[in-house]
Parts: sequence; structure tokens; C-alpha cells
Amino acid sequence: EVQLVESGGGLVQPGGSLRLSCAASGLTFSNYAMSWVRQAPGKGLEWVSGINSGGSSTKYADSVKGRFTISRDNAENTLYLRMNSLKPEDTAVYYCAKYTGNTYYPLNEYDYWGQGTQVTVSS
Repeated sequence: EVQLVESGGGLVQPGGSLRLSCAASGLTFSNYAMSWVRQAPGKGLEWVSGINSGGSSTKYADSVKGRFTISRDNAENTLYLRMNSLKPEDTAVYYCAKYTGNTYYPLNEYDYWGQGTQVTVSS
């Protein structure tokens, strides 16, 4: 059974940083592209970032480009999202999601999700 478990969320002041982690099990992690998506209060899901199976290619939403960095450690079956210069509008539940293949195209072709971790950016 595929399991994705996010951690690292919390309350941070504007301009602060957080690093999210997603521990994967029940799959050959290195075979699949992964992504981070988020859902702000009262809003729909927003794709944030994707990374291919080997970690050599990444893509970001315009809203986070230059501030967020996605990475992965295939030896540790873990996905990361480093978030810098956080803004109140980054407040959301952040989910990691597994793609069906080794690339992040199409952007929304996921088949497994984690339970999410809350990120709140507020002074």
C-alpha cells in the first residue's frame, strides 16, 4: 500500500522559512515523479511544484517561483519543499502527491496523496 506522510508545517511569520518533508513507502519511490499541491482556506487545489523521478528536472507555479525549492532523496524515499520568503497568501494545507509515471506532465495526473500538513503564515 502506497503511503505518503507529510511533515514540517507550522506557524511562521511573513518572510520566514519552512521545510516540508514527505516520507513515501509502499512504492519504488525512484520510479515516480512527485509534486506538491496546496489548498488555501475556501479555495480549490493549487499545483505548486513538480520534480521528475530522478530529481533532474523541476517546475514551479509562478506564485512560488524563486521562493520555493522542491527536491528529493531517492535513497531515503523522501520528498522535500523548501519554502523561503513566505507570504500570508502561502497559508494552506500542503500535500505531496505521486504521479503515475516518471515525469510531471500532465501536471495534475496524480494517483496517491498524503494527508497534508498545515502551513500558516501570519504575524
